[in-house]
Amino acid sequence: MDLKLLFISTLLGIICCSRAQQEGNECIKANALSCGECIQVGAKCGWCTDTDFLKQGEPTSARCDELESLKKRGCSATKIENPHGSQRTLKNKPVTNRKKGADKLRPEDITQIQPQKLSLNLRSGEPQNIKLKFKRAEDYPIDLYYLMDLSYSMKDDLENVKNLGTSLMKEMSKITSDFRIGFGSFVEKTVMPYISTTPAKLLNPCTGDQNCTSPFSYKNVLKLTSNGQQFNSLVGQQQISGNLDSPEGGFDAIMQVAVCGDHIGWRNVTRLLVFSTDAGFHFAGDGKLGGIVLPNDGKCHLENNMYTMSHYYDYPSIAHLVQKLSENNIQTIFAVTEEFQPVYKELKNLIPKSAVGTLSANSSNVINLIVDAYNSLSSEVILENSKLPEGVTITYQSHCKNGIVNEGENGRRCSNISIGDEVSFNINITAQGCPKQGKSETIKIKPLGFTEEVEIVLNFICECECHKHGIKNSDLCHNGNGTFECGACRCNKGRVGRQCECRKDEVSTEDLDKNCRKDNGTDICSNNGECVCGTCECKKRENPEERYSGKFCECDNFNCDRSNNKLCGGHGRCECRVCICDANYTGSACDCSLDTSTCLASNKQICNGRGNCECGTCRCTDPKFQGPTCEICPTCPGVCTEHKECVQCRAFGTGEKKDTCERDCSYFNLIKVKDRDKLPQPVQAFPLMHCKERDANDCWFYYTYAVNNNTEKEVHVVETLECPAGPDIIPIVAGVVAGIVLIGLALLLIWKLLMIIHDRREFAKFEKEKMNAKWDTTENPIYKSPINKFSNPNYGRKAVAL
Repeated sequence: MDLKLLFISTLLGIICCSRAQQEGNECIKANALSCGECIQVGAKCGWCTDTDFLKQGEPTSARCDELESLKKRGCSATKIENPHGSQRTLKNKPVTNRKKGADKLRPEDITQIQPQKLSLNLRSGEPQNIKLKFKRAEDYPIDLYYLMDLSYSMKDDLENVKNLGTSLMKEMSKITSDFRIGFGSFVEKTVMPYISTTPAKLLNPCTGDQNCTSPFSYKNVLKLTSNGQQFNSLVGQQQISGNLDSPEGGFDAIMQVAVCGDHIGWRNVTRLLVFSTDAGFHFAGDGKLGGIVLPNDGKCHLENNMYTMSHYYDYPSIAHLVQKLSENNIQTIFAVTEEFQPVYKELKNLIPKSAVGTLSANSSNVINLIVDAYNSLSSEVILENSKLPEGVTITYQSHCKNGIVNEGENGRRCSNISIGDEVSFNINITAQGCPKQGKSETIKIKPLGFTEEVEIVLNFICECECHKHGIKNSDLCHNGNGTFECGACRCNKGRVGRQCECRKDEVSTEDLDKNCRKDNGTDICSNNGECVCGTCECKKRENPEERYSGKFCECDNFNCDRSNNKLCGGHGRCECRVCICDANYTGSACDCSLDTSTCLASNKQICNGRGNCECGTCRCTDPKFQGPTCEICPTCPGVCTEHKECVQCRAFGTGEKKDTCERDCSYFNLIKVKDRDKLPQPVQAFPLMHCKERDANDCWFYYTYAVNNNTEKEVHVVETLECPAGPDIIPIVAGVVAGIVLIGLALLLIWKLLMIIHDRREFAKFEKEKMNAKWDTTENPIYKSPINKFSNPNYGRKAVAL
């Protein structure tokens, strides 16, 4: 069972080691033929530019290896190409420390994120870390556009919104001194089959005597303005319209508000869109009901402030809206009635930086709803980045208020931020390889709902520094068939070989293969390589420390003898399957030390003069002596006396050393046995001494002393003392015992005599009573016969005739 466990653990160790080597050997696996290819494999890889670095049989790709491996293989650190990434800050305007009531600043002069522009040089596999700082500026300008559903069900809401301008301006002045408000309305596409198509209904879609305006898709009523009275005036002129189905065409209106920035009047400030309705919404695909199949193009189509392409383009999809709202930094507040809260809460989850508020039946609470939603949206910052180039990854770590640190997707955000709070983000950007063109790329990172952004220019390190000094058509590359750079030839198209000496079409021919067979054998490159241009290029091993070499790849550095599971005993190197030992070591596995200092005894003699020093270990020639320096003699006279006191104190807690036992007597292993038969016998493989000693109470104890094969001292001791009885006690005990015995015999005789007398008296009494008996011995006087006689009175009479 133990052997099985040992085998399994060893096998698992080999597998784990093998996996670790494979995973960490990406440089070897890449088979890079140039320095540029090598450094794109990963940050661990380097390229040796030393022209004499490669051994015979090693391919050019062997120059690409892990840094430590290259150094071990003899490449000087100054000859290793290992470029590193870097970064520069191009624009670093500090965040604005502005207080309300201070001098008014233009929106473009307010900074909430720092730095604003960086340039990164990316080495493949090596992350570049940048730190962004965000601070909510006080008194930051706000643009708010109120987009309202003017279907008939919102009639009473319109009455309350007519006075919204001045009231909202007054409330928002508590938050910012620079506030603008605009207004737009929507109903539905006019071509939908559920809108009446009769001329009269198009002019007045409402029933009864209600006066309603014609249905429309979206109308921009008021461009963003700081004049609250103008808002009230224009909104007061609006009329309710109508349609027949419950969902409205609000998505068309949201799209136009997002993309028609010039018509709406958006500034580069906080942009809020309040979407007010008491119904659901149509989305992409619903236009087919009216014969509209073209998808929404996401462009502005306002003429005279009216959306003119509602009959031509379908409703936008939710994903399309998310994209456009994000691109234009618009934060959406859905002010909807209680009935449609669940629908719009689900929509909120799909639109970043959006909020949902419950609108009362007549919109009387709209101001409080807007203020609460704004505070909720502005208290959270979420970073997003533009599309990343192929092979580039980005990770975020946020450092928020109260020491809270988030990673992963939560690393993009910080919550509960108040005005004036500062938070930071650590961002790692990593490239894997180089883009196809190798050109610079630009990405942008910005907080959602804010117009500010960080621009990052990505430059990719695709070539080594030594590439700049390459010699084209160099004579070192077989008559100019390649560029000599970074210590090796980079062959021209159609040429191969270490010196580009062959054309691709002549790489493998019978004549060239002959040069790769050792001693005219059948194996090409000893089955450890490939024949390229008549020269062996040896295979690479999974373990970068292991290599084939030689003209025919007949050598390797991993098939030498081992000792203690170490190649060449850890005291030499393996060259062509033979151990080359370090100084003071010899043997096929370099496991024999020539140092004799470990064999010196205390008398400065080699092995105490009683043995030979072999490979740093004493081999004792005198069978009586043993130990690492042949100084221990378990069977020599005086051994028992020497160890008596320590055995006595360790085994029985008595003797002269009982107070210093732990200090003086811990040099041997003590094993207790029950009796003398359990003591070890001298037939063991190592010398053993039997001892019998007496303590101060004249008690004997028995033990054995030996030094085992591991040079450990062992003492086996019988656990009970053997003590003789005292001389004065014996006569007393004997007398007592004799007295007890005599008394017992006397009592026994007396008892026997009394029993005899008693028996005789009883017998005499019996005989006397027998003689005095008065009844006849032939008949029992109390005897009574069991027979009774009876007579029949009619016996002998004649019978009467009937």
